[in-house]
Amino acid sequence: MGKRISVAEFRALAELRYRIRQFLKEGDATAREAGLEPQQYLMLLAIRGLPPDVPGKIRTLADRLALKHHSAVELVDRLEQHGYVKRTRGREDKRQVLVSLLPKGQKVLERVVQYRIGELRASGRQLVQAIDALLRDGRTRNRGAMPSDNRANERLKSRPKK
Repeated sequence: MGKRISVAEFRALAELRYRIRQFLKEGDATAREAGLEPQQYLMLLAIRGLPPDVPGKIRTLADRLALKHHSAVELVDRLEQHGYVKRTRGREDKRQVLVSLLPKGQKVLERVVQYRIGELRASGRQLVQAIDALLRDGRTRNRGAMPSDNRANERLKSRPKK
């Protein structure tokens, strides 16, 4: 077992979780004000935010949203019914279904994202400070610890068992 967790680390992690929850809660409210369910907003954002070399396959979108494949299909069904997205077949592999935004989906997403970015620019500093406090405590605790490429493996090994 590693070093004991300090009171400051508990507080920093609690603050980070609080700030993340606040950010998500505000995002859900903003999506609803725009006429979207939060999951619909997240799907539209996932589609729009894909790197140019990553096709908008259902499996990819499901992974990005941590959803099961059938849940992503249902979500895309609802977005398609509202005229926000369309499905097309892959050029080389006709079995492949690709999802893309329609102008209506782009427009509503643009409104929500514009507002969300404004919120982040106005109050995102608190979220950054919460992350920084946790990282700062970790840096001071782990001086002389193992190289960074081994830290991820050590964290996984030390996770509490369910």
